[in-house]
Amino acid sequence: MESTRGTGTVAELVAARWGDRRPGLWCEDTVLTHHEVAAGAAARAALLAELLPPGGPPHLGLLLDNTPEFPLWLSAAALAGAAVAGINSTRRGPELARDVLHTECRLLITEPAHLRLLRGLDLPGVRLLVTGTPEYDELLAPYADARPDPSRATPAARLLLYFTSGSTGAPKAAVCTQGRLAAAGRSLVEQFAVGPDDVHYVCMPMFHGNAVIADWAPALTAGAGVALRRRFSASGFLADVRRRRATYFTYVGRAIQYVLATEPSPDDRDHVLRLGFGTEAGAVDAAAFERRFGVRLVEGYGSSEGGAAVQWSPGTPPGAVGRAGAGLVVLDPKTCEECPRAVFDAAGRLLNGDAAIGELVNRGPNPFEGYWRNPAAEAERRREDGAYWTGDLFYRDREGFLYFAGRTDDRLRVDGENLAAAMIENILARYDGADAVAVYAVPDPVTGDQVMATLAGAFDPAGFAGFLLAQPDLGTKMAPRFVRVVERMPVTATNKIHRALLRREGPRCADPVWWRPPGEQAYRRLTAKEAEEAVPVGPEGRVGPEGRVGQGGSPKEEGAGKGEGGGQAEGPLVFTRGPSSVRRQGLEPRTR
Repeated sequence: MESTRGTGTVAELVAARWGDRRPGLWCEDTVLTHHEVAAGAAARAALLAELLPPGGPPHLGLLLDNTPEFPLWLSAAALAGAAVAGINSTRRGPELARDVLHTECRLLITEPAHLRLLRGLDLPGVRLLVTGTPEYDELLAPYADARPDPSRATPAARLLLYFTSGSTGAPKAAVCTQGRLAAAGRSLVEQFAVGPDDVHYVCMPMFHGNAVIADWAPALTAGAGVALRRRFSASGFLADVRRRRATYFTYVGRAIQYVLATEPSPDDRDHVLRLGFGTEAGAVDAAAFERRFGVRLVEGYGSSEGGAAVQWSPGTPPGAVGRAGAGLVVLDPKTCEECPRAVFDAAGRLLNGDAAIGELVNRGPNPFEGYWRNPAAEAERRREDGAYWTGDLFYRDREGFLYFAGRTDDRLRVDGENLAAAMIENILARYDGADAVAVYAVPDPVTGDQVMATLAGAFDPAGFAGFLLAQPDLGTKMAPRFVRVVERMPVTATNKIHRALLRREGPRCADPVWWRPPGEQAYRRLTAKEAEEAVPVGPEGRVGPEGRVGQGGSPKEEGAGKGEGGGQAEGPLVFTRGPSSVRRQGLEPRTR
């Protein structure tokens, strides 16, 4: 693990804002100066010292939207030498309780709007604080004159326990120390020339690492302002950017697609926004965003755990993520040998995918700091030789550029041939009716896998079959056996496609499913009887729990909901109101 010694602490960055009377934090009608943020953090740090019981991990959970309380408590935890677990407000019941208890939170800070999520949950040993109530204000009042004291913090002290997004399975709590977060903030300040006059627009959920590490931390480091959006809204994006005079924002998942799907306006470039930093926009959408808004998007690959990162640079070929840096290699997971370089035909089709696709591994120094109380998952990532295995599939061309090919969970084995889901998605995204596409494996009744796709948008079975025949880079085993057609793509709270849910439901779902039986070229509607025969009831996570057509369909778990982040707490879904020019093209790296 890369050392965090000598990198400074987040507590020092918080204390440095004491006396800075410039406006520094905006949220709805609230405006706080940098000094007021530092004072509020000091008061909460003093309260923490009184409330955290001795003898256990100094952990607190934040079940909050992006309100001022979130950065205030982050800053307070840094001053107090405590750690924050961002609690995903889209999780429900036992899963929500599990996140709080697994991270051993002694305090849970929430807001009145989220109290309904906690009803009936058994959370022994957890004290609840509800912001925006008289009782909460009374608790803080005695500490109103506290000053920030960073002396209790060290670079090695835990500060974040942030859950991976859960797009491919149960979330794990990755550890981030004060030293690593401070180093990340400093690195991004240098990379993007962030200064004290910048304003960072934080519209991604702060319970996820992206918003804290890539948006809040560099703002804190540079003394820049922070403009919070309670929950992401595509329709409110440009108005917020103008109102707050935002210059920088981060994004994950499908946020860029949502913004592009809003109605264009002649004044779309009337703002001071200069940069967006994130992942999964894709080359086509990134170019469309820059044409429309005049804002450059910088795409990169990075695991949430911090174990590996790839940065785009000028000269990167279309579809590639970036050039492999020192220590990054693509290895065969079985032999641990480096995979051969990718070979392409004239149409750009990967000819040796079976051999060239492997797992991206970082053999060099890396800042991965482990998972909280999850040694099995930690051992899967960090091997005995210290190498970090990302769990992501890549291939590398002869010039050293890396191409994303999906998660290791996204590998399919069809008729003895290994396929990468992301490569198939890249092709299917060209289909005119597709607003969003996900490809994944479902069990074959004999052996191996069958290819299944979920498509959000307009689907014409004859037109889709003709489209497949016209794609020069579609391999003979890549055509989907099943196509599930949805109005809205299920996503996680961080706007990533909820692949675990799709795999679990398979073709046994309430949505219409079209299929192409073996030996046929045309697609037709799948019947309940055909579904029973075509896809066996496999292990948990591969088909719907009831094993019948009509079960599932409308997702009620993490990430399924209404609107753009308003209404229910489950988060935004893909826009599918009629045909859209927005396409998901290009292999898209994802943070997890």
